[in-house]
Amino acid sequence: MSQIHVIYGSDEGNVAEAALALFTKLKPEGGDDFSQETIDGTVSNAEEAYIACGKAIEALQTLPFFGGGKTVWLKNANFTGSDRTSEAERAKEGTEALISCLEEGLPEDVHFLISSSAIHKGRRFYKFLNKVGNIEVFDKPDVGRDGWQQEMIPMVKNKARELGLSFSGHALDLFITLVGVDTRQISSELDKLDVYLGDRREINEDDVRLLVPLSHAGVVFEIGNALQRKNAGRAFELIDQQLARKESAIGILRASIIPTVRNLFMSAVVSQGRNVPSNNYKQYAGALDALPANERAWLPQKKAGGVNAYPLFLASQNAKAFGVEKLGQAMQACLDADKSLVSSGLDHRTVLHRLIATVCTS
Repeated sequence: MSQIHVIYGSDEGNVAEAALALFTKLKPEGGDDFSQETIDGTVSNAEEAYIACGKAIEALQTLPFFGGGKTVWLKNANFTGSDRTSEAERAKEGTEALISCLEEGLPEDVHFLISSSAIHKGRRFYKFLNKVGNIEVFDKPDVGRDGWQQEMIPMVKNKARELGLSFSGHALDLFITLVGVDTRQISSELDKLDVYLGDRREINEDDVRLLVPLSHAGVVFEIGNALQRKNAGRAFELIDQQLARKESAIGILRASIIPTVRNLFMSAVVSQGRNVPSNNYKQYAGALDALPANERAWLPQKKAGGVNAYPLFLASQNAKAFGVEKLGQAMQACLDADKSLVSSGLDHRTVLHRLIATVCTS
């Protein structure tokens, strides 16, 4: 097992949690303050990055006076990515010096841990760490990709279970889409629900809507949710709020409205004339995967292969209320609205409101 440990990724909450747990595990049992050392890696310029690397080297080379092991943690290093500070020569000199120190080898009972939000994979620093170290990566799911909510389900369930909480109905889906992918925010909102519920341990949709604020991803979801339920008033309200915050009308259209209508349309088409179960996700996904290849090819696909069924499953709950023909017309209305926003001088708010009215009356 390597004595060099690397924990990094865009999910800063999980990175911090995992790094602290590992540091606690690696600390010598019964050791004193000299057996453990934390170096702050959050810097504001390249010179500070160089100094932080120097402190880490010094810590690794200074063993406890009375012998025994030692664990050194370079914590929250923000100079290992691809920003201006990381690209500066002085910062690179610091990481090169750190590599040289580590290449010489560490005493058997000394461990080095580095945590960071990003490490540039094209640099020698990453290549060295990847070759000799134990690496754990915690990246946030891409909210721009269909099905990101499904990736968050196990983590949210586990965090809720630790508090003795569970979700009823669609409360879990709603919670995830409102909060987004920020681990710290998820923990904070669950703590809030824990206190609010008291002796009651099951979270329902009303609890989530009452206590959980809308993240950017949550607004995108809520606009789509209003469309699926044909709640034009709620969609108008949310769109006006976003436009007042200087959000782009074309961004609202392409991030929320078009994906919602597209998923409704696809879900309606695959269910037409077939007995596709819409109350159980695993059965629904299995039914889509069982379709002939030519009928699956136009559906959203996972990177690893197979139909990305989750967004279609969520849409299936409401698709029947529209019907294939009306949703086909809604798809055309989305195309017309997109063209109007890009190439015409029409008022953007009017274009979006007209589209919402068309979709909700389908």
